[in-house]
Amino acid sequence: MRTPRENPAALPPMRPLRAAAPQLAGDDAAGGGIAIAAPHPAGVAAAQAVVADGGGVVDAALAAAAALTVAYPHQCSVGGDLVALFRSADGTVRAVLSAGAAAQALDVEALRSGVSGSTRPATGPPGEWPRMPPGGPLTVTVPGVVAGWAALAGLGGRLPPHRVLAPAVALARDGVPVCDGLARATRARLDVVKADPGLSALLIGASGEPLPAGAALRQPALAATLESVAADWRSFYTGEVARRLVEGLRKLGSPLRASDFAGHRAEVCEPLRGEAGAMTWWAAPPPSQGASLLAVLTSAGGLLTAARAAESRRDALLGDPRTGTVDLDGLMLRADRAVDDLPQGPKPAGDTVAVTAVAADGSAVTLIQSVFQSFGSGLLEPSTGVVLHNRGSAFSLVPGHPGEARPGARPPHTLCPAIGTSQGDVVALGCQGGRAQPWILAQVAGDVAEARDLTTLLARPRWVIGARDLGVDVPSLVLEPGVHDAGVLRATALDLGLAVAEFPALHDDAGHVQAARLTREGLAAASDPRADGAAWVM
Repeated sequence: MRTPRENPAALPPMRPLRAAAPQLAGDDAAGGGIAIAAPHPAGVAAAQAVVADGGGVVDAALAAAAALTVAYPHQCSVGGDLVALFRSADGTVRAVLSAGAAAQALDVEALRSGVSGSTRPATGPPGEWPRMPPGGPLTVTVPGVVAGWAALAGLGGRLPPHRVLAPAVALARDGVPVCDGLARATRARLDVVKADPGLSALLIGASGEPLPAGAALRQPALAATLESVAADWRSFYTGEVARRLVEGLRKLGSPLRASDFAGHRAEVCEPLRGEAGAMTWWAAPPPSQGASLLAVLTSAGGLLTAARAAESRRDALLGDPRTGTVDLDGLMLRADRAVDDLPQGPKPAGDTVAVTAVAADGSAVTLIQSVFQSFGSGLLEPSTGVVLHNRGSAFSLVPGHPGEARPGARPPHTLCPAIGTSQGDVVALGCQGGRAQPWILAQVAGDVAEARDLTTLLARPRWVIGARDLGVDVPSLVLEPGVHDAGVLRATALDLGLAVAEFPALHDDAGHVQAARLTREGLAAASDPRADGAAWVM
C-alpha cells in the first residue's frame, strides 16, 4: 500500500455531475398532509397517485419504491434488498430488515480456493485473502425487497397491494423514458450489459447501441411480475415467480434453490438509538451499518475523525447477528477494539435509491432499496424481468470475520436509513452513497431540522472517505469544491493517514440525499440536486 499523501492527480478521472432534473412544484414547501422525496420524478408521481386514492405515508413510500424499480433498474429492483424505518404517529420507531441470505448450498471453500470466481486464492494475512467475485451468479443472495414491502405495509399501510403497485405496473407495461442516469450507467457497464441476454434485450436497441436518454423503456415481463406480487407477495418466494427465478439462477450457476427463497423472512425489529445534541436518531441494526451512522453522529470529537474510526470498525466488525457474534459496542465506538486491514468489496456505483416521507400526524418512513453495483450482479432473469443484485459480493472470505460468507448468512449491508426527532420535529433521511452513507448523512443531520431551505442544505458541498468504493487505491478524503473548513479537514485527513483529493464539482459519489420533515413550520421535503429527483408536499 502506498503511503497516503496529498495528491489530487493520484485519483482517476471522476464523472462530472450531471445537471439536476427540474424539481416538481412544491419542493421544500410547507403545508399539505404528506411530504415525500425520491431520486426520480416517477417515484413521486406514483406516491401522488396513491395518496389521491386514499393512501397514507406508508402507501406513498411503497408506491414510490415500486415505481423506482421500473424507472431505475440500474439502481434498484425487486431482485434487490431493502432496509427501512417506520415511525408511527405515537412515536414508536421500528426497523424493517429484508436482507436476503446466501444459499444453504454455498461452497465457501471453493470461493476461497479461487475456483469459483473469487479474485485470487487464499494466502497470507487478512489483506491478502481473496475477495468475493464482484458480480455473477455467486453474488446473488435471496432478494428481500418484496418481503420488505409487505412487512412495511403491515406496519402502517392503508391500501391493498394492487392499488399501491398500480402505478409501477403501468410504468412497466406502458413504458417510461430512459433517464440520463440509466443511459449513463448502461454506457459505463456496457460490457456487462451486452454479456447478459436479459439486460441486453432490455437496454440495447435494434442498432446494437444502448438506448439513449428519452427512449421508451418497456418491461412487460416485469409488469407481470409486479402484478403477481400485487395479487400475493408470497408468489415471489413460493409461487410461480419464485419457480422461474430459481430455475433461471440454477441455469446460470447459482446455488440458490427453492428452499432458500421459501425460507426468507423480513425482520421487523427494534432500531438502534442515539442522542446527538437536541436530536434523537434511530438507525437500523446489523447487518445494516446503522451503528456506524450513530457512532459518527454521537461522537464528541470531530466528524472526520469519528468517521474514520467508524469506517475501520465497520470493516472489521460488521456481520450478521443471526449467524455469528457482532460487537455492537465496538461498532458504536463505545469500546476499544483492534481492527485488521481487511479487503474491501467492489465499488457500489449507482447502487441505491432512498425514499423519505413524513405525514402531518408525525408518522414517517425512510426506505432504501438497492441492487448494490449498477445492474447488481449483471444478470436479468428474462422470464420475470427481474434484475438480480450482487449483495453477496460484500461478504468477507477471511475466516472468522463477522461478515464471513456462510451458508444462510446475510452479508454486511451499506443501506443506512435514519429517522430523527426533537421536541415534536420529525425528520426522515436516506441516501445513495454506498459505504459512505454514514458520513454523508452525518454532514446533513445536524442542520436538517432547523434549515430554512432544505434544498440549499442538500446542495451544500460535502466530503467522503473511502478507497475502492471511491475508485482509488489508498484510503482517501475527497472533497467537493467549497467544503466548509477545507483546510482543517485536509490537515486532519493527513494526520489520520488519508490521502486528500477533490472532486471537480458537486459529485454523485458525495451521495443523493432525500429528506422529508415535519416541524413547527409544517411539512417540507427536498431531493438532492446531485440526483434526478423530485420532492412534493401533498
